[in-house]
Amino acid sequence: MRTLYWMTHDLRLDDNPALRLTAQSSELAVVTVVNPDWFIEGRYGLAPMGERRWQFLQQSLADLSDSLARRGHVLHLFRGDPVTVLAELIEQGQFQRVVTSRQFGSDEAAQIAVLDRRFPDVTFSAIDTYTLFNLSGLPMPVSDIPETYSRFRRKAEKMTVEEPRGMPARLPAAVELDRACLALGAQDTDSGRSQRLVGGEAAARAHAESYFSGELPLSYKLVRNELDGWENSSKFSAWLNTGCLSVRRLVDLLSEYEQRWERNDSTYWLYIELLWREYFQWLALKIGKKLFLKNGNAPAQVSGRFDAGAFSAWCRGETRYPLVNACMKQLSATGYLSNRGRQIAASCLINELEGDWRYGAAWFESQLIDYDVAANWGNWQYLAGVGADPRGGRHFNLAKQTEIYDADGRYRSRWLD
Repeated sequence: MRTLYWMTHDLRLDDNPALRLTAQSSELAVVTVVNPDWFIEGRYGLAPMGERRWQFLQQSLADLSDSLARRGHVLHLFRGDPVTVLAELIEQGQFQRVVTSRQFGSDEAAQIAVLDRRFPDVTFSAIDTYTLFNLSGLPMPVSDIPETYSRFRRKAEKMTVEEPRGMPARLPAAVELDRACLALGAQDTDSGRSQRLVGGEAAARAHAESYFSGELPLSYKLVRNELDGWENSSKFSAWLNTGCLSVRRLVDLLSEYEQRWERNDSTYWLYIELLWREYFQWLALKIGKKLFLKNGNAPAQVSGRFDAGAFSAWCRGETRYPLVNACMKQLSATGYLSNRGRQIAASCLINELEGDWRYGAAWFESQLIDYDVAANWGNWQYLAGVGADPRGGRHFNLAKQTEIYDADGRYRSRWLD
């Protein structure tokens, strides 16, 4: 069988079920598509793909390209509308099967559906490469995913995570494509003043080896709410969300660590955080376009307006709230912000500035290196009180947050200078 493998958020060879499926083909072409819409202003006046997020993605693609080249394959990189590009490739290459990773954003899932309808004689396979559990092995059917995380967690914690598997021993013969490919140039590895986030499976593996080589996992829960500091969170999200690192591989490494060192509240909480990520994926698949609606699951209309001046000041870090400003400056400078910083900044936009939460979500989408459609938009809905566990939203007292997390002013001094 001649197979076209469209890589999206599964940019790795290790523990990649989609790659293992394609390895059973007689011939294989591996492609990825850069969508020009990523770089132009969309519904909220923002380009979805900001500079630092794009830099990390390019690094990830370059690393993947090198890995495939060592195995006799080319990563064919195209620019254009994914449906148009893939339709041309299917027709020209006479592919009998298209394999890709399951998508949790409604727009991305719709692209696969369009191609499936257009080519009824081609087999389309959406494989679970991005999550802990497979669609067929969830704690409950997708239609029954609960509106509260706690209900999902109680069942998911009892589930056994499938063991990760290595890369295939060999890949099928490579298909030569006639269409011209884009070239990836040399990649800058400077990701900002405070970060060491470099895209690619090799960098993900190196970070995992470093993180699990010492005592950092044993104190994760104690320091995870700190606003700054490389060692105060696990920093796996960027590699997980580009697919450079398998979440099942990460759980396996965590389990090995607990056997080698010890299991405590912090190592347990690392897994709990992964279950939060998991929950948002399947909830997004369930609710589809409702993930992006202002009112989400709220029974009544929610407040929040778009004020161009206030929103612009929030994005630039020029509000009346120094802690929020420091958070936004860090985000712009590095493409990264701690979970606590994200919550503080989001609460300010929603509550103090009475803004439309969707514009904040769109700004984070553009800026965050570790952007994930389900987690980003799901968390914003959660804070606005219109998504998972809708109980009127979360309003953070900014003065109290400053006292707790930046009493000495060090964080504000660093990012506001």
